Amino acid sequence: MRAGDGLESPECFPVRLKFSPGSQVRRIHYAWVVAAVTFVALMGAAGFRATPSVLIVPLQNEFGWNRAIISIAVSINLILFGLTGPFAAALMDRFGLRVVTVGALITVATGALLTTVMNAPWQLYLLWGVVVGLGTGCMASVLAATVANRWFVHRRGLVLGALTAAGATGQLIFLPGLGWLAQSAGWRLAAIAVAVAALAVVPVVALFLRNRPSDLGLRAFGATEADTVPTNTGSPIANAFRGLRMGVRSRDFWLLGGSFFICGASTNGLIGTHLIPASMDHGMAEVTAASLLAVIGVFDVIGTLASGYLTDRFDSRWLLFFYYGLRGLSLLFLPYVFGSPLFALILFIVFYGLDWVATVPPTVQLARRVFGAQNFAIVYGWIFAAHQMGAATIAFAAGAVRTFFGDYQLAFMSSGLLCLVAAGLVLRIARERPGTVVVPEPGVGAEAPAYS
Repeated sequence: MRAGDGLESPECFPVRLKFSPGSQVRRIHYAWVVAAVTFVALMGAAGFRATPSVLIVPLQNEFGWNRAIISIAVSINLILFGLTGPFAAALMDRFGLRVVTVGALITVATGALLTTVMNAPWQLYLLWGVVVGLGTGCMASVLAATVANRWFVHRRGLVLGALTAAGATGQLIFLPGLGWLAQSAGWRLAAIAVAVAALAVVPVVALFLRNRPSDLGLRAFGATEADTVPTNTGSPIANAFRGLRMGVRSRDFWLLGGSFFICGASTNGLIGTHLIPASMDHGMAEVTAASLLAVIGVFDVIGTLASGYLTDRFDSRWLLFFYYGLRGLSLLFLPYVFGSPLFALILFIVFYGLDWVATVPPTVQLARRVFGAQNFAIVYGWIFAAHQMGAATIAFAAGAVRTFFGDYQLAFMSSGLLCLVAAGLVLRIARERPGTVVVPEPGVGAEAPAYS
């Protein structure tokens, strides 16, 4: 396949795609195929990772484990979901997107299936915490960032927004169905459904996902020769830690990591894990509560796509300021929603949903500008690890708050205040200073723009 045959514009690089011998489809850049396959994988990963939120009450009822005990497994899952990121990025550099993603899907399926025979908390920690956490971590935000960086120059922010929205779409598709299965047929059937879904995605990824445009004789969508992203070489583990050393020397790394820690705490850790059981505490059925989280996902898709569009056009720092501020106000409002008229609940769903992961495109954009195209995926992996550390911290802390105080009000209010702190932190990230560069540690990669 050759890019640009018979075309006047070198920016489009359409190609004739052959999905099987003798079959052809309309001319389209293969980047969009890669983006579509990645969307499916990320959608599944989000659904798999969010599954424990519909299992908390069934596990509590069957085994008598309190929510603090179950939340430990969720915390382990969230920690590994994040800490896997920089190593997954390095493995993608070394072995390719397809190998890493297929391995991750098989890992998730294995962990979910084995969960059905567990009978002790340590088995829950090992299977849903460690095994599923590692698998979903290889298909997390780092995969979206890597695909957008390698395959797109034009529309990069929009594509990143769409891939980030895959998480909300996964919640929308999986949670209501899994909630219904857990309530009507038992939580084990819900776990089996997760395993089957993970295995169903494997052939799609194996057939259509490609590592780099150069593998097909192409350049990234909208790219010129100068936009080619070099490949990191050497040990994936060594590259991951070199990326960390490169990041910790930058003040902006700590500001991005600190704000993203709060982002994870106020989304995956709090609402993603505890909104369903919190709603059930106020008399809501599990299927209805799961559907509530899914509706938040609908508005999240809208908000994240809009965020990707805005990230291509406006200062990412100010976008993050408004996103964190809006989220903080929404969480401060949440304790008063339960037991209030339906309008109050709708208001929370709309405003919080629009903001769920809208922070990802501008955060990725800032990381790319600070650390350069070659290095940012690994460094962003460490920033995303901070996101998941925040999620893990609050997942456990909110469960403990519910166990000891009988409700989630303290967890909701404190997370809202933390979001307002994050809104202030992101404005401390430096503006770009054109014409200057920072030289990264030897062996890590090429030069990156400097900020002050």
